[in-house]
Amino acid sequence: MLDTLRPLLISGGLTLPEERLGLLSAFHDMLLDWNTRMDLTNVPPEDMPLRHYADSLLPLLQADWFPPGAKLIDVGTGAGFPGMALAIARPDLQVCLLEALQKRCGFLMAVCDELGLHNVRVLHARAEDAARGELREHFDAACARAVAPLRVLSEYLLPFVRVGGRALCWKGPSVDEELRDARRALSILGGTAGGRYALPLPGVQLCVQAITKKAPSPAAYPRKAGTPKKKPL
Repeated sequence: MLDTLRPLLISGGLTLPEERLGLLSAFHDMLLDWNTRMDLTNVPPEDMPLRHYADSLLPLLQADWFPPGAKLIDVGTGAGFPGMALAIARPDLQVCLLEALQKRCGFLMAVCDELGLHNVRVLHARAEDAARGELREHFDAACARAVAPLRVLSEYLLPFVRVGGRALCWKGPSVDEELRDARRALSILGGTAGGRYALPLPGVQLCVQAITKKAPSPAAYPRKAGTPKKKPL
């Protein structure tokens, strides 16, 4: 895996210490093993260096998005992308992996134990429920990859973000259309479209769209579990 990943990162301008790359390789081995017993990812192994790891890690080049010691939540992390990969690459980050499926949480906790990751917290919960407790407006950044359209995703993410922080949304070619559809949601939730980073990856049109938190999210949001998806703002 590293023979493919390392050139992708270097060509994009990102260099990681060998120790961090070794941990990413160990994470990858566990993912392949556990994926034979449960549904963690349907990405073929040969595509994972680009579609999972480089895709997750290259945004670290946007240094202002990931300041030293930043608190990050990955909403709907699934098999741990991008949050687990970011936590491995940057041990100074404090990362919360939020996942609604218990079996996936079991995998993520096993990875933390096996790799000795002390900067990761795994939380089994729905985003709409978790954002109403102690984690509300607690994070410098909330991220999500392949979770929902922006008008839905903004309601999942922005309530977790402190004023002045960012929601970071991994998106494909339809990002401009999604942003247009999300204008009302962003206005309601205290967000505004921020910078965009086009991922320097071959053969794909992927980017990370930042949403800046300008004002607190109203107490009514997020709505009860399931409502944002059924009735987008």
